[in-house]
This record gives sequence, C-alpha cells and structure tokens, in this order.
Amino acid sequence: MEYNTQKPQLHMPEYGRIIQQLVERCKETSDRNERSEMAMAIIDFMGQRNPQLRDEENYKHKLWDHLFILANYDLDVDSPYPFPTREQLAEKPKTMEYPKLQGDFKFYGKSILQLIEKAIELEPGDEKEALIEVIANNMKKSYNVYNKEHVTDDVIFRHLKELSENRLDLTGIESLEKSKIYYSTNSNRNNNNNGRNNNNSNRNNNPSNKRRHNNNNNNHKNRK
Repeated sequence: MEYNTQKPQLHMPEYGRIIQQLVERCKETSDRNERSEMAMAIIDFMGQRNPQLRDEENYKHKLWDHLFILANYDLDVDSPYPFPTREQLAEKPKTMEYPKLQGDFKFYGKSILQLIEKAIELEPGDEKEALIEVIANNMKKSYNVYNKEHVTDDVIFRHLKELSENRLDLTGIESLEKSKIYYSTNSNRNNNNNGRNNNNSNRNNNPSNKRRHNNNNNNHKNRK
C-alpha cells in the first residue's frame, strides 16, 4: 500500500493529485507545441474542478498563475499571461494605512473629522453655524453611546475646539438646547401641533358636523 506521505508533495492541495500528475506529465513532454496544447487542456480542467473561480475577476489569469505554481515555476509553454516569479509571490503586501484619529477621541469616528474639515472650509454664515451645531449634536450622541454616561455640552464644545485645532468654537453657546437648530426644530414641532389643533377646532365649528351631531342626539332620544 502506498501512503500519501510517500508521494510527492502537492504544491496546491486544493487542486488534488490528479491535476498535479497532469502538470508533471506536461513538463515531461518534449514537444513545445504539444506541451502548450496540454497546458490549455489542463487550464480548462482546472476551471471545471473549481467553478467558483469563474465569479472572480480575471479568473483565467489566476488559473495560469496556479498552473505555473503547480509546475514548481518550471514550465515552458505558450501562455497568454506572463508567469509570476517566486519573488513576486513571496513578496509581502504593503501595510495598509489606517486613518489616524486624534488623541483619545477615536470614538467620534472618521465621519466627524470629515464634517469638521467641511465646516472649516465653509464661509462664515448660517450654513456654517448650522453644520457646526449638527457636528456637536452627533458628537454628543457618539460620546453617550461609547461611554455609557451623560456628557455635558461644555465637554463637547471643548472636544470640538480641540479636534478642529481651535478653528471651530461653540463656547459662546450655553447649551445645544439653546442653539438655532433646537429652536427651529421645536418651532416646527409647535407649528405642527398648532396645525392639528386648528384642524380639530375647524372640524368642531363646521356647521355640517354640528347638524350631524344634533341629529345623532335626536335619534338617540327617539329610541328612548
């Protein structure tokens, strides 16, 4: 009995020993044209054995790279793609640069920093003031979620000033509740409530509604 440990080591075990043997047979073929035709057939077979690769971009290129790896980087055939070298495949990917958040304020997230930069670029005016107050409100929400505790507005204002390098300052406002955004939001809410009350009063003052109410009362008395 022959054990797998006694057989040659597979360069890519996911393709199995059959494909590995076909690649070795291809390498032993003396005629280059015949080797190239056999390599094409092996590529098709590899694609059939691994249909999930077809969903990937440039999967044919990847199959040819795998074929060259299976041949232990020693295969002389006509290929539509350049073969990789050992050095290229052994090269480690470059370290990904992560966004650097300032100091102990990582819980605010990158989006807050982007909004701060956007607010700094705006010209002074109502739009800039409104955006700054939106940023402060979102900072307060993020702080409460991360720290699981209530935070006062003066702490948020201090953090905003530090994150913006003293270019955005809300210290002149006593609290976020006294900002323009708070007033505009509540005024809209009050206007909506007033609209509902007016609709109810108009409905009650409508003569047709009054007649309908009186008729219902008379019918109730007659039934008695």
